[in-house]
Amino acid sequence: MGQQKKNLRKELNQAYKLMRQRFGHQHWWPGENEFEICIGAILTQNTAWSNVEKAFNNLRNAKVLTPQKLYNLPLEKLALLIKPAGYYNVKARRLRNFLEVLVKDFSGDLEEMLSGDLNVVRNRLLAIKGIGNETADSMLLYAGRHLSFVIDAYTKRIFYRHDWCDIDADYEDLKGLCEQLLKADTSTDLLDYWQDYHAQLVMVGKNFCKSRVPECENCPLGSLLPEKKK
Repeated sequence: MGQQKKNLRKELNQAYKLMRQRFGHQHWWPGENEFEICIGAILTQNTAWSNVEKAFNNLRNAKVLTPQKLYNLPLEKLALLIKPAGYYNVKARRLRNFLEVLVKDFSGDLEEMLSGDLNVVRNRLLAIKGIGNETADSMLLYAGRHLSFVIDAYTKRIFYRHDWCDIDADYEDLKGLCEQLLKADTSTDLLDYWQDYHAQLVMVGKNFCKSRVPECENCPLGSLLPEKKK
């Protein structure tokens, strides 16, 4: 590994320490079980988690939060229940696509669906219409417990502003960079490290590294911001 990447690895590890000191361990992803994590990964597309929670409340109240029950719901009924999450007709179809594979190909056994070689499972998820890279990696990292780092808009914004990546870096570029450089020390579980690192970036992006008016002075990563970008 070149000196530049060694320096970047050191800076990324320092960033985690600063975020962890500010926010504490996030114990992510929200969800009572692995199935809810997968459903939440689809529902949270293009919306805030507070809206997803309202949709989950509807699903719980309707007592349909199992693979078979959700799959058996008429599409219109499913869309109505998840309406608070926004884009509810689109998301209902995406949920149905995911549930169809889970129920028909794996008899509703999510553990089986997410088990096996990482690349095989990732391609299986990406083949489902409506599931892209971020959604698939969220399912893999948090529900499947695979070492597959999640990249979202917060990650790219934070990395670009700190000169940790180029502006034209795409999803796979950033994913590869993080997976190569984010190595925990020997006392820390790597899976937990990646899960919490992503959660910490979400906290920074949501509260400080905002798209239009970033609050760099109060941000836990403010000390790592390049001088030219302060």
